[in-house]
Amino acid sequence: MEYVLIFISAIFVNNIVLTQFLGICPFLGVSKKISTSLGMGAAVIFVITLATIVTWLIQHYLLNPFNLGFLQTIAFILVIASLVQMVEIILKKISPSLYAALGVFLPLITTNCAVLGVAILVIQKDFGLLEGTMYALSNGVGFTLALVIFAGLREQLALSDVPKGMQGVPIALVTAGILALAFMGFAGLV
Repeated sequence: MEYVLIFISAIFVNNIVLTQFLGICPFLGVSKKISTSLGMGAAVIFVITLATIVTWLIQHYLLNPFNLGFLQTIAFILVIASLVQMVEIILKKISPSLYAALGVFLPLITTNCAVLGVAILVIQKDFGLLEGTMYALSNGVGFTLALVIFAGLREQLALSDVPKGMQGVPIALVTAGILALAFMGFAGLV
């Protein structure tokens, strides 16, 4: 039951983008088409889950035993950047089709603060490895959900008659705010 609560909470109640405001850059930058949003979302789910597992192991088996907790942020950034590069190289060799699908988005994920934020939140919340993995996976799904919904709204806005002063970024920010308010309706769920 605890894993179900983590799953629902991370996707709807505490959505990483809409309530914690992590990962805003790709949220606003890659959300013009649903197809690119799905690609970015899949890459984020994969990397955020893998990065959280690796950073949890580093925190509990390297940083904590040697009292190096002050190096957490630097170590996590290096791990995430290295991990994204390794995943990119491995995908290029093993699965060129998957690399072609995700290859554009993998370098962008290196600078996605949601990946680092979730890794740090897992440590701060004192989750075990399985709970942390579920939390990371759920946050990736929540990121993807918000991204795809926002992309759908932006595609619809492109077809709508928007006043000239509100076209582009202004209407996107207003729409993102309204979407965040809509997700606040899930606050009493968990």
